[in-house]
Amino acid sequence: MPHDAPAEPVPGEPLRQVPSHGAGAASGAASAVPGPAYRVHTPRLVIRCWEPRDAPLLSAAVEASLEELRAWMPWAAAEPKGLDARIEDLRRFRGNFDLGVDFMYAVLDRPETRVLGGTGLHTRAGERREIGYWIHSGHVGRGLATEAAAALTRVAFEVERVRRVEIRCDPLNTRSSAIPARLGYRHEATLRGEAVAPDGGPRDTMVWGLLADEFPSSPAMASVVEAFDAAGRRIL
Repeated sequence: MPHDAPAEPVPGEPLRQVPSHGAGAASGAASAVPGPAYRVHTPRLVIRCWEPRDAPLLSAAVEASLEELRAWMPWAAAEPKGLDARIEDLRRFRGNFDLGVDFMYAVLDRPETRVLGGTGLHTRAGERREIGYWIHSGHVGRGLATEAAAALTRVAFEVERVRRVEIRCDPLNTRSSAIPARLGYRHEATLRGEAVAPDGGPRDTMVWGLLADEFPSSPAMASVVEAFDAAGRRIL
């Protein structure tokens, strides 16, 4: 089942262009080159900036997962899309990434031959990020969303140097809410009727947060991650 934390920018929530900062020696990175991280490697995944050439792979993953995506993701109501529309979406994602407006990532297998899902390190007001994710229905139950969210948690704190990271989800989506709990995030609130469900009705939203001073002792810190900038230089 996909996870309902947003994997696209949230309508009504302003995006912020926030300068990135290098992780530096304290994080163990190979250099102090500023972010953002264009590529992130974990033991099983390549998490990288979307490219227009990914359109056929993304369409295949979305269409194979459409029934489950529609249960949690408002953007899935506009699916399926034609190839030209998909390419335009990915051009927009890449443009926003290059401008530092928002950071949408593909989740791929290590050979980069299959899209396993999507994730995002979304900019929000203030020095904070919000992580969203969804996983291809054929690959649920393998811990891939947890692996991706852990990796972006490290990128947010060690490369972007933010003060706070959030994960938001529907309380009914227990697979989704288990991920921030597993990574050491705290359940701070449940906002009643805060969002609109895909069927148009009101939806509650759980807010999970992790602060910079809590991160070093969190399970997310122990995840194995390499990150690289736009030029391929290692920054984490």
